[in-house]
Amino acid sequence: MKKLLILLAILVFVGLVSGLAGGIGLYYWASSDLPSFRKITDYRPPLVTTIYTRGNKVLGYLYSEKRFLVTLSEMPDFLPKAFLAAEDSTFYQHEGVDFSAIVRAMIKNLQQGSRKQGGSTITQQIIKRLLLSSEKSYTRKIKEAILAYRLEKYLTKDEILTIYLNQIYLGSRAYGVEAAARTYFGVHVGDLTIAQAALLAGLPQAPSRYSPFRDFESAKSRQKYVLGRMLAQNWITQAQHDAAVAEPLVFKSMPDPSWEVAPFYLEEVRRELIDRFGEDQVYNGGLHVHTAVDLKHQEAAERALREGLVASEKRRGFKPTLEKLEKDKYEDFYERSNVPESLLTPGRWVKALVQEVGPSGAVIRFGDKYGLIPAEDMSWAKGKVEVGDLVWASVTAVPDKPGAEKPVAAPAAAPAAKKGKPAETPAPAVPAKPGRPMWRLAMQLEPRIEGAIVSMDPRTGEVLACVGGFSFEKSQFNRATQSFRQPGSSFKPIVYSVAMDNGMTPATVVMDGPFTYVDPWSHVAWTPGNYEGDYGGPMTIRSALAKSKNLVTVRVAQQVGMKKIVDRAHELGLRGDFGPFLPVSLGAVAVNLLDMVRAYSAFARDGSTINPRFVLDVKSPWGEEVWSNKPEVKQVLTPQTAYVMDCLLKEVVRAGTATAVKVLGRPIAGKTGTTNDFQDAWFMGFTPYLLTGCYIGFDQPKSMGKGETGGRATLPIWLSYRKAVEEDYPVEDFSRPPGIFMGTVDGVPMAFKEGTEKGSMAIMDEEQEKAFLNDPNAPLGKGEDLLKQMF
Repeated sequence: MKKLLILLAILVFVGLVSGLAGGIGLYYWASSDLPSFRKITDYRPPLVTTIYTRGNKVLGYLYSEKRFLVTLSEMPDFLPKAFLAAEDSTFYQHEGVDFSAIVRAMIKNLQQGSRKQGGSTITQQIIKRLLLSSEKSYTRKIKEAILAYRLEKYLTKDEILTIYLNQIYLGSRAYGVEAAARTYFGVHVGDLTIAQAALLAGLPQAPSRYSPFRDFESAKSRQKYVLGRMLAQNWITQAQHDAAVAEPLVFKSMPDPSWEVAPFYLEEVRRELIDRFGEDQVYNGGLHVHTAVDLKHQEAAERALREGLVASEKRRGFKPTLEKLEKDKYEDFYERSNVPESLLTPGRWVKALVQEVGPSGAVIRFGDKYGLIPAEDMSWAKGKVEVGDLVWASVTAVPDKPGAEKPVAAPAAAPAAKKGKPAETPAPAVPAKPGRPMWRLAMQLEPRIEGAIVSMDPRTGEVLACVGGFSFEKSQFNRATQSFRQPGSSFKPIVYSVAMDNGMTPATVVMDGPFTYVDPWSHVAWTPGNYEGDYGGPMTIRSALAKSKNLVTVRVAQQVGMKKIVDRAHELGLRGDFGPFLPVSLGAVAVNLLDMVRAYSAFARDGSTINPRFVLDVKSPWGEEVWSNKPEVKQVLTPQTAYVMDCLLKEVVRAGTATAVKVLGRPIAGKTGTTNDFQDAWFMGFTPYLLTGCYIGFDQPKSMGKGETGGRATLPIWLSYRKAVEEDYPVEDFSRPPGIFMGTVDGVPMAFKEGTEKGSMAIMDEEQEKAFLNDPNAPLGKGEDLLKQMF
């Protein structure tokens, strides 16, 4: 017996040693190829990059995973507890692995005959999501347990929980609790209620199955389970539990302005960020990007461009055929066309689907909103407006009382009874649905013609507005930054700036008469003409630029030399195939609108150009500065030349091709531009505080029709935008630098560089100069005869 006991003891000992040795061997075998902790200890999950306006409003988001980083201190204390109650109630007691939970899960699974429960702690879940594969095997579970144990030696419990709450996928493209709070309840994580937190905490086990958007009853059942677990842990009181169970759950997503507000601007920012930082950093880096866009300017520019393009089409008598949408695509359209109510201000354009048509109008739907277009606003359409048509419409009035039940279209008046016949009964009004607010809209034409507008603060280079076309949904091509078009006469100020540096003055007289140039190599003759087809004879440069005389410009270009003009264009930042050929002086080389804004900044400033800036600075998710986009300034003209050009270009507004701008009642300089056969129309206008450029034309160049000049087709767009924003700035004229002498040319006040004024214009006396400074638009006396320089 004694020997048997000794033998048994030996066997037990050998078994224990073997088991221990096997365990140690298994541990070292499983530990031999474990991944590094660096990915967790240096936690950098894919985060949403947020783009902000100059007013610090969100312009849009860029991301591959919708995740916003938040700390425990930013969460209500019941939110982490809700997740712990659902997933790992002993989290703060175990060391990464909860053996009792594993045993409970094994027993439960054996009872049910399948694997229904897991015993993984939150620490193990992090290991599985960030370091290991989702493979279901004992090997992975062993590695997971070893890594979880080790991780708890590297990080604190709070750090691990923070990672978990930011990493976890919670359905509906929401990663982490902040994104989930925004997606399901339209609030930030700090504003969640206990009931809402419990619902979110119930999602990790099966985000799709328990999604309240898909199956509310399952989501509610899971929420009750979480609340029960919180009560059992004494993390909430019975009263809090009961209130949370009874709390009505209202699901709504936080409005996402991405591609709804200033889409062309946002796209330009996106392209710039990718060029600088690469796609991975932009879509996963959680950057905070501050831009220069001013939403008041942007919305005014969008509205002005759309109205101007429509007006141009209507002058040509264009009536578009409405697009018909197939019924199986209705829901997809509603999802794509939803516009936050806060953005639906009068003048806002929306694309909508016609729902019902009555004699007094049509009911339309865009997203989850409905509106009425009166019948009189649909008369211009080609053909009859029908159910299923897609139309553009602009908001004219918001609902008086959202949710009020009222008719949305009054019945048509009953026709008078004819002799021997009873009066006809009018068609009934299109009824509103109970509780459905109705917006009032006007149907708008979708133009074929395109255009762009850019507005920049020339003092800082901040691009306040950028619109690259009629509709970003229709075409993402940004005509403000990507297109190259002939600028026509809006290029002439560059020619005259060279002339002012090469012995000419505003008083220089040039012949406006027939001109022919014969190429010495090809022997081809070029004979340009003026827009009006007439000749003005001898005239001053002041008058010639104001009236946009082509023949004077060509003679000036020939006199100063085309090489100097081409060099000046490059110095001002214009990209284009510039050659030393006379047609270039009339804007025959295609240029980019944003480049033209940069070039004109030399006139709006002190002769120095400033680079347009969309992005002002970029910060990391933790607020550290990543990049600051400082203004880049380059001196191209002398301050004196810039000021002389300002005075010349103010004459374009006072008495030239842009007199409509005088309605603003401010000192404004500018230049119109029209290309051959009316293919492109431009207007570049500026003050010391705001520089705005605009052009319109067909994407595939063709005539817009006779008379579609810069002054008629484009200037109204510029003016509409500036009327909306001009009063935000005090009246300011261009600052006169030292070295300028004031005189008169053609009886008009004009600036000269000191030393160029003698014998070429009437001297301005002190009384006249004082009158000019008080009212730059007031004409002065004729003065003395001018020196005529003929060539």
